[in-house]
Amino acid sequence: MNVQNAAPAKIMPDAQIVASVHHWTDTLFSFRVARPASLRFRSGEFVMIGLLKDDGKPLLRAYSIASPSWDDELEFYSIKVPDGPLTSRLQKIEPGDEIILRPKPVGTLVLDALLPAKRLWMICTGTGVAPFASLLRDPETWEQYDEVILAHTCRTNGELAYGRALVEALPNDPLIGELMTGKLRYYPTTTREASDIEGRISDHIRDGRIFDALGLPSWAQDTDRVMVCGNLALNKDIMGLCELHGLNEGANSDPKHFVVEKAFID
Repeated sequence: MNVQNAAPAKIMPDAQIVASVHHWTDTLFSFRVARPASLRFRSGEFVMIGLLKDDGKPLLRAYSIASPSWDDELEFYSIKVPDGPLTSRLQKIEPGDEIILRPKPVGTLVLDALLPAKRLWMICTGTGVAPFASLLRDPETWEQYDEVILAHTCRTNGELAYGRALVEALPNDPLIGELMTGKLRYYPTTTREASDIEGRISDHIRDGRIFDALGLPSWAQDTDRVMVCGNLALNKDIMGLCELHGLNEGANSDPKHFVVEKAFID
């Protein structure tokens, strides 16, 4: 590019620099950006991120922060939609590019929204694993719970790669490696491709397969807490199953037995 003849660059509000990008499959990628010095958030929360449109107006969507609250960078995990207004462009970002980040974190998938208990279940589909990537790397999660179960359902084995890499890296994490020893149970399932465990996670909970496989009792108010992040069908199914087991939905202002992130449902 001829710098002398270039038009003045548009200055993006709340701009942050892309530090790295990783393409997991043809439809999934993650990226990390510099963390604003003023940004404070609780692991499991989300922020609005995006890009400027051709008319100079921001195009923003809610994205869970996949990095823990102590990280110097912010990680995000995204699907690629060929004709998506934002992701069709966001998937092309490279290190050094800028994105918009509105530093106002919110969300229900936080430890504060749950009452104390023995076990924490993280139930998710697809990119819904992102807030749990944050929570699994937070020491507070392992200090509060004796057991943590990550149940991640995707269509194919390839789509499980991000979550699997996360789980495999946790024991070597300098902050939580020792804290989580013997506490994590991982239950990945696929719905459109053969794998060791197949089927929708809601079916595995409904018929008790997951409890039998993990050697755990079914959910109970005194011992189990559940976090849910997925598509609308999953959210409804798991909410119904929670209620059947006597669990009540909590919130930041009223902690109870389970929480569901509804911000990503149109």
